[in-house]
Amino acid sequence: MTIHTDIGQGLHPAQSTSGQSPVIGAWEPDLLTLFVRNQIKVSLAMPVLSTFLMVAIAMWTDWLMAAAWFGSYLAAQTIQYYLCRLYEQARKENTQSKEWIGMLCASETFIAVCWLIPIFAYWEIVTEIQHIFMVSMTLAVIAARIMTASNYMPIILAGTGIIALGTVVRCIMEPGLIYTTLGAVVVLAEIFFVQLVRRLQSTSQDMLVFKAEREALIDKLDGALSEAQEARSRAEEANRAKSRFLATMSHELRTPLNAIMGFSEILSKEMMGPHTVPVYKSYSNDIHYSGDYLLKLINDILDLSRIEANRRDLEAEPIDPCKVARQSAELLAIQLAHKSQTITYDFPANPVRVLADNRAMRQIWLNLLSNAIKFSPEHSTVTVKAEQRTNGAVLMSVIDNGPGIPTAELGAMRTAFVRGSYAQKKAIDGAGLGLSIVNGLAELHEASLTLSPNLPTGLIVSVIFPPHRVLGTVRARLVDASQSMPITQRRLIELTAA
Repeated sequence: MTIHTDIGQGLHPAQSTSGQSPVIGAWEPDLLTLFVRNQIKVSLAMPVLSTFLMVAIAMWTDWLMAAAWFGSYLAAQTIQYYLCRLYEQARKENTQSKEWIGMLCASETFIAVCWLIPIFAYWEIVTEIQHIFMVSMTLAVIAARIMTASNYMPIILAGTGIIALGTVVRCIMEPGLIYTTLGAVVVLAEIFFVQLVRRLQSTSQDMLVFKAEREALIDKLDGALSEAQEARSRAEEANRAKSRFLATMSHELRTPLNAIMGFSEILSKEMMGPHTVPVYKSYSNDIHYSGDYLLKLINDILDLSRIEANRRDLEAEPIDPCKVARQSAELLAIQLAHKSQTITYDFPANPVRVLADNRAMRQIWLNLLSNAIKFSPEHSTVTVKAEQRTNGAVLMSVIDNGPGIPTAELGAMRTAFVRGSYAQKKAIDGAGLGLSIVNGLAELHEASLTLSPNLPTGLIVSVIFPPHRVLGTVRARLVDASQSMPITQRRLIELTAA
């Protein structure tokens, strides 16, 4: 177990790589620092106690002797205070703590000797009651030093140990049971206080260990946070670069495809004359179909990149989502006829209007309807539904009776290029961009996309427009009535309704 303690940087307890508790010696610099700081904070506590003893000595002898003793004690206390101040400054220079341990122990010994002077110098000239008072004062001094210097055992022993030993020696030198009892009390008190100090020091070490563990955890969290922020910045920059690339390359990608589709259509319809080889017509149809599929895929990718790059501009205007749904379904009539499918509409009797971009609304319906048609079986029915909820929000839904999506996969369907397990298993055409585009367009309108099972089979895909993007019934009727008005008046009514 390796422990590193940096006194020069303040209290930075060592870290234990093995997870075990550190040895006591390894924490000496930190415990010594705690001791020094406590001495600076309580530097006036012990002089107050010494003042009481000085007054007592003056009453027993004379003021000159009392003042001489008090002066010697203040000198010792001042030396220790000065050493503590020097130590605080030296910590910044990485000074070895062992050098300071010796000096601080010496200063504590000097203070202890000062407290023993009255017991030996004035013992013979006072009475028995005054003897008891002086021994009581030494016990009070020991207790006070325990309270103010309990962080560091060597200094405690250098101070209280000498005071207790001197007091016991003085009591032994006097005959009588009372002095023997006083000596025994001092010994027992010192033993008790030393045990108390050991427990207090153990508590201080535990605090240092907890502080070290907390700082280590904070450092790890800070490091992990920095790494996460750096990785997020790299990912966002890569995503922006991708979006810029796709948006910039739109013309270069579409131009050759338009040429391929145009020439393949000419060949498939034999506009330049019939083919000498009949199979060429089938080949040209395949080329045209593949080009059309690739162009749609590119358009989806570009739409998604513009949404992610916030380059999709919306022109909000009052729109009837039911009307747009019917128009979108007409564009998919060929696909419906190919699978012999039908569409049923479940629209409210009162007009519904939302503030949205017309092209984006059409794109939402086209993506939802084409997905429902693609995954629904032949001769099935796709339901298109719109309703206004009690809170004012408008719900637009497409309901199919296809295989549906497992509940565990629903959350990932909003992500680009993610396809359900059924689509992968059956090799159904698609790149997994439809729902991602719908989700992006919905978010641009402050709307939300939800997917839920249509039990027993099928899927319900809904886009919910918030109430503040929905026009009330009266305003919706006003917008409808304005369709026959001049464009300037109609635009004014639309803006007022908005």
